[in-house]
Amino acid sequence: MAHEGHVGEVESSGNRREEANDEKRRVALNSVGAAVFLTTLKLVVGVATGSLGILAEAAHSGLDLAAAVMTFFAVRFSGRPADSRHPYGHGKVENLSALFETLLLLVTCVWIIIEAIRRLFFEEVAVDVTVWAFVVMFISIAVDLSRSRALARVAQKHNSQALEADALHFSTDIWSSLVVIGGLTLVWLSEVTGIEWLAKADAIAAIGVAGIVVYVSLQLGRRTLVGLLDEASPEAREQVAAAARVPGVLSVNQVRLRRSGPDAFADVTLTVSRDTALERAHEIASDAEAAVQELVPGADVVVHVEPVPAPHESANETVRVLAARRNMGAHSIRLHDTPGSRSLELHLEVDPALRLEEAHAQVSAFEEELRQALPDIARIVTHIEPGGAAVPVEEASPADRRVVYGALANLAGEIGMDCDPHDVEVQRDGSSLNISFHCHVNPDETIADAHVLSERAEQALRRVLPNLGRLVIHVEPAEQSESPG
Repeated sequence: MAHEGHVGEVESSGNRREEANDEKRRVALNSVGAAVFLTTLKLVVGVATGSLGILAEAAHSGLDLAAAVMTFFAVRFSGRPADSRHPYGHGKVENLSALFETLLLLVTCVWIIIEAIRRLFFEEVAVDVTVWAFVVMFISIAVDLSRSRALARVAQKHNSQALEADALHFSTDIWSSLVVIGGLTLVWLSEVTGIEWLAKADAIAAIGVAGIVVYVSLQLGRRTLVGLLDEASPEAREQVAAAARVPGVLSVNQVRLRRSGPDAFADVTLTVSRDTALERAHEIASDAEAAVQELVPGADVVVHVEPVPAPHESANETVRVLAARRNMGAHSIRLHDTPGSRSLELHLEVDPALRLEEAHAQVSAFEEELRQALPDIARIVTHIEPGGAAVPVEEASPADRRVVYGALANLAGEIGMDCDPHDVEVQRDGSSLNISFHCHVNPDETIADAHVLSERAEQALRRVLPNLGRLVIHVEPAEQSESPG
């Protein structure tokens, strides 16, 4: 059932993505249609009236058409899912489309400014101001207002940079159209009042249009480069780092953010205590991933976990962690403080199949790493012993059991107290006997006193059982003897 639910969730996500792509394509295609209409209209009226302002707007709308077509194909291509050659998807196509649109706009501005300067200072061009010139500009404003709102709505809904760039572009067309209307109005006033210098207002209006387009182009170009270069603000990284600092995380060392079209990606490197179990480390990473996705909905988050020493890690913990990293077991760790120095003694279990020379080399490397981790330790003494391999054993004979039970029965007299040995297990390992049993101890005793008791019991048993091999004594509170079972 869980597998079927997961498949259903994936299919639902794919359907939502396809619906979003369809809506983006529809609004981009509508923008293309509007650009065709306005370009044709402005070109006809501009040629008929001779207005450079309207011709500039026609050229501007022509580039709008080219940009709208590029945006349509960019949105269509960027909607393709990620594949083996494009693991981050195809969203960067939208950035490339916006960059190309920026370059087209800047080239147009250069042409408009050059032509305006020519008309202002070098050549007289008559402008025929008619009602159609004003009609086409007001129609342009109405169309640009409608499509810029539609583009902005879909861009915000689906986080599309290409559509957002088009929306911003067409919203500025409204202001540039108003500038042209102002220029035409001043030309008309020149004809009515006879003030000649007002006739130059059309060319000045064209320069105003170019100025607006240059400003918008530079803003759009900067946003495009930010997307292409994967620039992320320090504030955004700090917010992601704060979200990823879930319980169990010691620090967040690195945060990398990038966008590919509407998709967001986050790579986070965090540290946990190196004695954290693998399963717990995975839980911490999952919690951090969920926290970042809550901050950046729909983000693809990768969390890398690095183990580091905990701020208050004890020397014993350091020894065990470093030994486990080398597939060795450490026990009987003793730290001795003497005036002016500290020394460390421990037992280290290595692969029993190793030759002495190999085992010694591994232990020496471990000791060197230990000295770097614990620089205040002046002397390290390591007892090497075999470990990790299963030793074949067999059930002890009835005679062996009688000897062991007899020794345990006399244990109270040997150590001065009755620990009630129970759950006794006896096995034979070649000529040696391996014994384990449970021993009741006063629950008010400290663990140190209980350890002393178990050592006294071991010494007493080894005196009467010369062939005693491994011995494990489990001490437990005396009250447990009264519990059921």
